[in-house]
Amino acid sequence: MEDDEGTIKLVSKEGDEFKVSIEVAKVSELVKTMIEEEGDDGEHEIPLPNVKATVLAKVIDFCSRHAREPMNEIEKPLKSGIMSDLVEKWYAQFIDVEQVLLFELVLAANYMDIKPLLDLSCAAVASMIKGKSAEEIRKIFNISNDFSPEEEAQVREENKWCEES
Repeated sequence: MEDDEGTIKLVSKEGDEFKVSIEVAKVSELVKTMIEEEGDDGEHEIPLPNVKATVLAKVIDFCSRHAREPMNEIEKPLKSGIMSDLVEKWYAQFIDVEQVLLFELVLAANYMDIKPLLDLSCAAVASMIKGKSAEEIRKIFNISNDFSPEEEAQVREENKWCEES
């Protein structure tokens, strides 16, 4: 692995600064591109206005680990709804978070272009709904059903093939 020297400051939405190694920061394709565009003119400061400080701290934790010990690629479709069956123990524990933080990690990974974190966080969301009925999924994500019973019956009939194994 290329050993990039130096550090960089990542600045959260709230203005909190996180000093990280360039190697760790470059796990994010967005940050990597910004570093390359700025050139090598000393210490870089990268603003990340779409990422809250609490989420950025978690993202940096992931990137630090991934830079040292990359996560195995997650097989698709998911063979299990249990994250520890899909990824290494550290990554399964890392992504075992509250639903709000999980969704913020999905958004941050997408914004910062961190494919392994996006794959991990999306797999965690997918594992939450794997094998669940529409009603159970609505309950998990607090989604109200805006179909009348007749409309729901019609949609189920039209999409019966989806539920066949």
